[in-house]
Amino acid sequence: MKVLLIDTNHNVLQEGLEKLGCICEPDYTSTKVIIEEKISNYDGIVIRSRFNIDKTFIDKATQLKFIARVGAGLESIDVSYAEQKGIHLISAPEGNRNAVGEHALGMILSLFNNLKKADLEIRAGKWLREANRGIELEGKTVGLIGYGNMGKAFAKKLKGFDVEVICYDIKEGVGDENCRQVSLEELQEKTDVLSLHTPFNELSYNMVNTEFIQSFKKPFYLINTARGSAVVTNHLVDALINKKVLGACLDVLEYEKLSFENLFENNTLPKAFEYLIHAENVLLSPHIAGWTVESHIKLAQTIVDKVEAIFYSKKEKHPETPKRVTGIGGLFFKTDNPKALKDWYKKHLNFNTDDWGCTFWWKDSNGKDASTQWSPFKSDTSYFSPSKKDYMFNYRVENLEQLLINLKEEGVTIVGEMETYEYGKFGWILDSEGNKIELWEPIDTTFL
Repeated sequence: MKVLLIDTNHNVLQEGLEKLGCICEPDYTSTKVIIEEKISNYDGIVIRSRFNIDKTFIDKATQLKFIARVGAGLESIDVSYAEQKGIHLISAPEGNRNAVGEHALGMILSLFNNLKKADLEIRAGKWLREANRGIELEGKTVGLIGYGNMGKAFAKKLKGFDVEVICYDIKEGVGDENCRQVSLEELQEKTDVLSLHTPFNELSYNMVNTEFIQSFKKPFYLINTARGSAVVTNHLVDALINKKVLGACLDVLEYEKLSFENLFENNTLPKAFEYLIHAENVLLSPHIAGWTVESHIKLAQTIVDKVEAIFYSKKEKHPETPKRVTGIGGLFFKTDNPKALKDWYKKHLNFNTDDWGCTFWWKDSNGKDASTQWSPFKSDTSYFSPSKKDYMFNYRVENLEQLLINLKEEGVTIVGEMETYEYGKFGWILDSEGNKIELWEPIDTTFL
């Protein structure tokens, strides 16, 4: 394939594409008009943010098979029209998500601990300790709006700080072990630090305005490493003045051009921006949250990998392997006196026991209630048969019926038939040492 490169990138990009067999032609200076005149000669184009890829451009790109943007978003491309034309759209959020997560964390820690202010004061000959007493992140609730690559990276960085991390996203079921997905109302009720991780679109444009800010129950700190257009700066400044927003970490600003380059080309700066520049509780950076030495390489390599996967991979594509075991559903064991043992655990270890034993509740990767059962059985029970062991594990699974079919095809011994109850489906197998295993496709809500 013949590929046009119109923005400078790490040499990993061109070298990687050429190793795949692509013929790469850089053109970093020609105007959009000139590029349009020759784009029909190319199968692919790699861009950053030099100009928009609009309908007119796409109509002239008659041979184009892919548009790759070395960055996280595709806002400079007419996505729907390109897709109508059958053009593959490739972006690389995986390449700079870690850099964004680290930058967001660094900004809020710097703001909380007055690092910028203290550094400037020391350089000016001032040693002010009490005036720079900081606050801690521990114990606070960090709310994320948008939980894709960037939001997930930031949540992962927050794991060691003893904070509650919650997120709101228009997609359902995006929560994971690092973050609990909630409604927008719950996020606005609990958040102490708000971090934006939304792409540029109609929903995010001017999202953070006065009405939105006033919907939060508590004053909060704002982090924006997403897009400047998500925040109405005049409204943010008003909130900073009246202390509804306690401070702001802004890597992006609504005044940026499409290319994200120099903001200071005009002699006159907006009044709201003048306020931000001089505010001690505002930390600014020039759209560099994903701009590291490492991400420079990873962004380029991500594009190469995706082009290879789409156009050059000769590997057979197999359907995704379905999940099997998703957690431990229960620990069952034999004892001479189940009742006495349950009483002992209740008295000394505060187990909340019942006729079956004790149920432990937790959250699965989607934030839903899940349970694990601890159950002592009488020593003469036949429930563990044909195993001779004094214990049996119960494992939580997905799609038990299909799993049993697959296990049988793999030569695993199936014990009995699958049974269905109001709290789920059950099946039994033997492992390689003859231990009986109970498989459970749970309906946890029946216990609540």
